[in-house]
Amino acid sequence: MHDLNTLFRTAFDSTRSEAVLHYLAADGARTTRTFAELDHHVDHTAAVLAAYGLVSGDRCVVHLANRIEFIEIFLACLRLGVICVPVNVLYRDRELSHIATDAAPSLIVTSAEHRALFADDANVCTVEALMRERERMVDANTAQHPEYPSASPETPAVIIYTSGTTGRAKGAVLSHGNLVANSRHLVEEWRITAADRYLAVLPLFHVHGLGNGICAWLATGCTMMLVERFDYALVVEWFEEFRPTLMFGVPTIYVRLLELPAENTNAMGQGMRLFVSGSAPLPAPIHAQFLERFGHTILERYGMSETLMNIGNPYDGERRPGSVGVPFRDVDARIVDEAGSPVAVDTVAQLEVRGPNVFGGYWRNPEATAKAFRDGWFRTGDMAERSSDGYYTLRGRASDLIISGGFNLYPREIEELLLDAAGVHEVAVVGTSDARRGEVPIAYIVAESSVSDESLRALCAANLASFKTPRAFIRVASLPRTALGKVQRHLLPPWEAS
Repeated sequence: MHDLNTLFRTAFDSTRSEAVLHYLAADGARTTRTFAELDHHVDHTAAVLAAYGLVSGDRCVVHLANRIEFIEIFLACLRLGVICVPVNVLYRDRELSHIATDAAPSLIVTSAEHRALFADDANVCTVEALMRERERMVDANTAQHPEYPSASPETPAVIIYTSGTTGRAKGAVLSHGNLVANSRHLVEEWRITAADRYLAVLPLFHVHGLGNGICAWLATGCTMMLVERFDYALVVEWFEEFRPTLMFGVPTIYVRLLELPAENTNAMGQGMRLFVSGSAPLPAPIHAQFLERFGHTILERYGMSETLMNIGNPYDGERRPGSVGVPFRDVDARIVDEAGSPVAVDTVAQLEVRGPNVFGGYWRNPEATAKAFRDGWFRTGDMAERSSDGYYTLRGRASDLIISGGFNLYPREIEELLLDAAGVHEVAVVGTSDARRGEVPIAYIVAESSVSDESLRALCAANLASFKTPRAFIRVASLPRTALGKVQRHLLPPWEAS
């Protein structure tokens, strides 16, 4: 199976009569679908999109919160050969204007409440209007289903725009082959079967929620409960009602889950098979706390918008705190220096990957594509090291590297140490200019008032070289993060030496 439509066909052709998709909106409204019902709705959605003039190769921007219609539009695009462009629902005018210009979509689908975010002359259809048109077609029995084109492994399926934290977002073009390979990796590595019950709490506009969650669900035919957004106040109720066995999350979600009462966490863990974390580093202390409270060792993995999943801790075997594990089958990884030469084990340098999951390039941006690859290897921009037994540990983005007095500092090493301190909840270490040393590290922390700067300096002095101790500890109420939990370091308040 080399395309998603073929991969998903087994689920759609199943004779299961029970609901396999349960959707819970933020207002409490509930909707369910069997695979037969979903298949029917997708066909009619494709007919509506075709009536709007969409043909193979066109782009359709989807600017929606989690909802069943998101899934139906995504699948309808796949059947038509239309490239789906999911967009962060939190984006506003400037960000949306860039994507709408860069992707040159034939259609933009958003909600009625967000229509004003797009230009008046943009080709926008609200999801409410699209669904009304679909119902009219069904009622009048006038839906003319288009002939679906065949897809190859190279056929573009999705364009995911990178977060753009260091510049304008670029569109990573993921093919059917990329997404099929990723689905197979996850199903194989994480033992996902039709018997699983997947709790989907992540936004579908991101590869974590869409490329991992939705694709793994349809590749196996398991049962999924999709929620509009993660709600800490309702998560216990979701576990009691749905009885999930599988959940993908980001570190901020697992930190919140640790705030639940012990009687809840024990019960929630009993029915679960696997908790997976990604999209941002999971602090090592969270692993131990989660195992104690939930009875599960979180499986941490590593992926990117451009590559989907590359590396993961093993399902069977050691899930090493602080490490993202070993490369998936068919995925190669290496640690190299600036010249592209391999470095010794336990040496921090640049991480590069290659495999069937790795994208072919950025949308209409050959210059950025050329810079992203070296001899067929994708240059991730992440710094990492490989242990003698093959486990990879991330040490931060290359762009986050701090050079102080000629020494290289990797923020994550300092952050993980500070997170071990009682009362410290979040940490982000960045470099700031210094006349003598070039750069010095500064730590932004979310901590209880009882945590003193002196105690943090003492902790660093006892465990790190002197040049790694932060010059200052700046207290903040929270760290600025993306929707998937990545710290936006460029949004931290500036600091000046007194």
